[in-house]
Amino acid sequence: MRKSLLFSLGIVGICVILTSCGIFSTTYDVAEGTVKATYKTAKLVTDLTVGTVRVAYKIGKYTFEVVAAPLSWPLINEDIESIGGMSPKEAIRQGKVKNSPYVVRGKRYVPMSVEEAQTYKETGVASWYGKETLRQKGGHMTANGEAFNPNKPTAAHKYLPLPTHVRIVNLDNGKSIIVRVNDRGPFVKNRIIDLSAGAAKKLGFYKEGLARVKVETVQL
Repeated sequence: MRKSLLFSLGIVGICVILTSCGIFSTTYDVAEGTVKATYKTAKLVTDLTVGTVRVAYKIGKYTFEVVAAPLSWPLINEDIESIGGMSPKEAIRQGKVKNSPYVVRGKRYVPMSVEEAQTYKETGVASWYGKETLRQKGGHMTANGEAFNPNKPTAAHKYLPLPTHVRIVNLDNGKSIIVRVNDRGPFVKNRIIDLSAGAAKKLGFYKEGLARVKVETVQL
């Protein structure tokens, strides 16, 4: 009963109930649905107080942790000029990032809808990003306001709603992983997805830097 109640209330409701949720953690399973379910269960910004709030959830054998980044942190992709006609930080503050059009180096990108994302499948080249954050002090935020952790299974995609979960298969070695797409990129020709260093290691192409992959939204 408690699990069903917390799921129906959402993260805001949980934080109202648990007044000490400055550092808050809960783990629950995403049991049904596809992109819509994972988005509703794990959406950020409008449901999390910016700062150190943590939410943990599971999809199958994979556990994900979401941490809201302070708005003072720089974006990991500083080439994002605007989101939904607003400055990136303002769009993040208002929670208007999910599939809002955005501009990078003067080019406007229009993300797909949640409905379109449900059947997304693509084969192409993956890379990994965030190497500079392994050496720098302080934190960086993703395009939807999450704290970027290069060791966690996350990814950047140009068109998927944020966040979305996808399964990635390394076609060169057969390894696979589920990642949380919470950032925008890669803005390099002929690459379809940018992975965190941690995800690249699990897929076995960290040293090579590139891999041929299949990407599809998770069917739960």
